[in-house]
Amino acid sequence: MTEETGRPPWSLGDALVVAALLLYAVPFFWQVLTSVKPESALLRLPPLLPSEITLAHYRVVLAESPLPRALANSLGIALAVTALALALGFPAAYALARLPIPGRGAVLLGIVASTAFPQITTVSPLYLLVRALGLRDTWIALVLAHTSFALPLTIWLLVGFIREIPLAMEESASLDGAGRLATMRWVIAPLTAPGAASAALLTFLFSWNEFLFAYTFTATEGSRTVPVALALFPGIFEVPWGDIAAAAMLASVPTIVIVVGLQRYLVRGLIAGAVKD
Repeated sequence: MTEETGRPPWSLGDALVVAALLLYAVPFFWQVLTSVKPESALLRLPPLLPSEITLAHYRVVLAESPLPRALANSLGIALAVTALALALGFPAAYALARLPIPGRGAVLLGIVASTAFPQITTVSPLYLLVRALGLRDTWIALVLAHTSFALPLTIWLLVGFIREIPLAMEESASLDGAGRLATMRWVIAPLTAPGAASAALLTFLFSWNEFLFAYTFTATEGSRTVPVALALFPGIFEVPWGDIAAAAMLASVPTIVIVVGLQRYLVRGLIAGAVKD
């Protein structure tokens, strides 16, 4: 037992959580094993662990598949969507949190309610609009479509963080001569950084993993994103399981790096406002 709490360091609940995490991680580790197994050992069990490790699948994916271009497309589109959503969402959230807007609650409710519409109900009109504007098979089409779905969540999250900032801080800045824009830039923005990081991470992951719009609005390998490239991974006479596993692992690297890099801000952002002084 621990001296502070008087309870054993491991409880049944802790063991169940660890077991659930291990079970959740099984598909990931299976993909890792598949990506480094030789072709001759892919469909042979036992043994579970490979007797030798090969990087041939990764070399094939990087040299002979469209995945590298898809990775670049997904990274560029997701970063653009994240930047645009924050650039538009932060001023909108500040206005809804601080300015005397008539029907402010109804406006915010409408913004949140707009996320209830599934993508499948909007893909047809959006496709006709994209085609009429000549944007099919371009980054712009995906950036605009992804931003339209990510922006309501971004606004809703940032409104909650801005409301937690005491008005006295903005009043002090105003007494020092700061205008509304200067206050947003030098007072509100730094204090909402954890919330902005949380919103940015969720927006990036949504754009990175989005499939329906990316599949509908693109037609060539030059503009396809990672989910579409994985779904259309080449395999004519047989399924290249090793290559697919290697491609899936490569597609997971950017998101893992970003989540690990923003973990501190993400945790702070998720718990901000839950504890009051």
